[in-house]
Amino acid sequence: MEQEIKIGTTLSDVGQAYTRRAGTVRDKRGDQQNLDIDKIRSTILWAADIYSADIDVSMIVEEAVKNIFDDISLSGLADALVLASSAFIELDPAYGYISSRLLFKRLFKRVTDYSVKDTHYEVLYRASLADGIHYGVRCGLFDKRLLDFDCFYLSEHLDLSRDNLLGYVGMRTLYERYFARYEEKYFELPQVFWMRVAMGLSYNEPNRHESAIRFYNLISTLQYVPGTPTLLHSGLVRPQLSSCYLSTVEDDLKHIFKSYGDNAQMSKYSGGVANDWSNIRATGAEIKTINIESQGVVPFLKIANDTTAAINRSGKRRSATVVYLEVWHLEIEDFLDLRRNTGDERRRTHDINTASWVPDLFIKRVLEDGQWTLFSPHEVPDLHHIYGHKFEQRYIACEEQAQKGIIKLHKTIPARQLWRKMLSRLFETGHPWITFKDPSNIRSPQDHVGVVHSSNLCTEITLNTSADEIAVCNLGSINLSRHIHNGVLDKESLAQTIHTAIRMLDNVIDINFYPVPEAQNSNLRHRPIGLGLMGLQDALYMLNINFDSPEILTFVSTTMEFIAYHAILASSELAKERGAYSSYKGSKWNRGIFPQDTLELLEKERGLPITTKKNETLDWQIVRAHVAQYGMRNSNVMAIAPTATISNISGCFPCIEPAYKNLYVKANMSGEFTIINKYLVQDLKNINAWNKDTIEMLKYYDGNIQMIDGIPQELKNKYKEAFDLDPIMQVHITAQLGKWIDQSISHNVFLKGTSGKLLHDIYIIGWFAGLKTFYYLRTLGATQIEKATLDAKKFGFTQKRTYETFESVEPMINDHSEDINAIQSKSIINVQAARACSLVDPDCESCQ
Repeated sequence: MEQEIKIGTTLSDVGQAYTRRAGTVRDKRGDQQNLDIDKIRSTILWAADIYSADIDVSMIVEEAVKNIFDDISLSGLADALVLASSAFIELDPAYGYISSRLLFKRLFKRVTDYSVKDTHYEVLYRASLADGIHYGVRCGLFDKRLLDFDCFYLSEHLDLSRDNLLGYVGMRTLYERYFARYEEKYFELPQVFWMRVAMGLSYNEPNRHESAIRFYNLISTLQYVPGTPTLLHSGLVRPQLSSCYLSTVEDDLKHIFKSYGDNAQMSKYSGGVANDWSNIRATGAEIKTINIESQGVVPFLKIANDTTAAINRSGKRRSATVVYLEVWHLEIEDFLDLRRNTGDERRRTHDINTASWVPDLFIKRVLEDGQWTLFSPHEVPDLHHIYGHKFEQRYIACEEQAQKGIIKLHKTIPARQLWRKMLSRLFETGHPWITFKDPSNIRSPQDHVGVVHSSNLCTEITLNTSADEIAVCNLGSINLSRHIHNGVLDKESLAQTIHTAIRMLDNVIDINFYPVPEAQNSNLRHRPIGLGLMGLQDALYMLNINFDSPEILTFVSTTMEFIAYHAILASSELAKERGAYSSYKGSKWNRGIFPQDTLELLEKERGLPITTKKNETLDWQIVRAHVAQYGMRNSNVMAIAPTATISNISGCFPCIEPAYKNLYVKANMSGEFTIINKYLVQDLKNINAWNKDTIEMLKYYDGNIQMIDGIPQELKNKYKEAFDLDPIMQVHITAQLGKWIDQSISHNVFLKGTSGKLLHDIYIIGWFAGLKTFYYLRTLGATQIEKATLDAKKFGFTQKRTYETFESVEPMINDHSEDINAIQSKSIINVQAARACSLVDPDCESCQ
């Protein structure tokens, strides 16, 4: 019978037990050798490096032994060590560091055929840059232009110590999905990867070597990280570097099916896709050419759904598409049901996301308890292409025409009835997301050359689309946590990052491979980019600013103002060097209107007060004068995307979000990962409170420390999880950031409880604050951290939790004539919901 290894046994015991179970390892030549437990111990100590005092080597060895079998391969043994160390991340983040180093050790062996302990390690590492570039070109993966670089010169500038900046999630993500390989042969190490990305963004630079080094130094230190498609494809034969594509589908059968083909091509090369379907006539509308009635938009969305499901983006991610429909469309009620798990499956789309495009007039009708009329676009084709006052006047005229019988196909319902259904479906299915048409257009810098018909897949992009132009978003994000030095925000370093990042993003536009010509037309004409932000929560931890403290609004506003100031200035400086974008004349930039100025325009156009106000603290006259003289290189400059994957790589919290949980298991296409809040662990260590009891209680409460005795209230306040924070406060934080941004922000709503009234307030207060878009609604999951390792006698065999059903939103709207300031002061978050959160869904776009 196989001997069981007990924690606390000696390494000698482990070795003896292993000998009785299995005793050989097979190398890649097929030769056998005896397993050496001392060598395993030595390897773990090497990986532990500076954290050797924080970990238990014997425990990792014992765990590894459980996964080792007789005649195991060397690669299998390496995997066993990684799995063994990663199993203990919940005990200390140091185990994640060890796992990362062990995974790197395996990668180094696969790339160079040598050990990391080889005396020529550094020479082998640096030589792998030239070797990898030449091999990649020979295999047909890399662009031949990479051969124009002096790889030996660039290799001298690789900083090998920066590999230690990558945590286990980051290293595993890069290992599984980003590092170059051909037929299972890896030929890229982390610093080589960063340099290859930098080289691929430097083709057009006058001094390509110095630019590549400059770009490398920025991204390899994780101060700024380009979007996933840029990381995946920079330097490749087809460098599709853009993150998302936005298109408008015309009410024409040829264009509809052309759009399916466009979606397929854009998905194939790893682009996220957004389609505006509001032009398509509704069910029952006449098709004059064949004298029959239309089947409406839903059957076409079903085909779009299946096109999405059929394609895997670059072999790395599932395809992702979002479809938008304006809320006056006659089929909006069917649209709301597309993601339901009940009803006719022929009218369901489970593989695409949905979003409602909401004009201001609809929200006004909701607030005043008015009626709302639904139309078919074939009778009111202009409604979708106007906004603000023009839309309101035309819409009211259409309602009058409908009453007179001039417009035949229409339906009138109470606005609140439709709003209730929108919120109910949002809670039930997470869709459709709510996005606002008028703020997106009125605040757009490009209002002189088109209309914003939708946002993108992640709701941070607000660019014009038409039959001739498919909008393209080129993204990258600043890691704010890498700019906190000695307890303060290092603005000099941040400014340098911004200027270099803007240059890299602008280079993407010219280097990019465009899957469809309409995307190339649009991108080269307007040159939009989206500089974003991640690691806000990390920065707040480092600065000891709580996510719900009064000072956070000032911090996020002044920080984003600084970023906007330098981002706009950097784009204008590029315009001086390279020329302004071709449609600059007549833009808001050209008219001297900056993002913060557009709040007043929105307020005037809406006829209601915007609760977010402009409050400049920097000397903007310098930037305004520069733009007036030289113009802008890019029509749009800023957008805060979800940063799901690149924040994993960077080891920071995503975009502007608070910590989801202090301890949980995250699943994505790279695997399952235990995520523990390293800042919390360190603070508890500082007060000698990080011990076995605390760890067990943390697991018992699924990472939430609010119920754990012995933890100071100061830390409980600092480490509140996303669902413990006021979601309305989060709206105001986004509004303070958004006033400086010319595009939008992916704002996830974290709702703890089942209050339909609170759900209503969140979106209405966001509308009053001037938000352009919302993204996912996150509700508290019923799933829990695995508790099999807890003592059942101490904690019980089950954990009691309150499972509530969703409170109907039907009665939630009665009288909303109360002052908006009174509404804003409310926060009702007191009931737990039993609902799975897609934050741990490997198919969820935000998890990728």
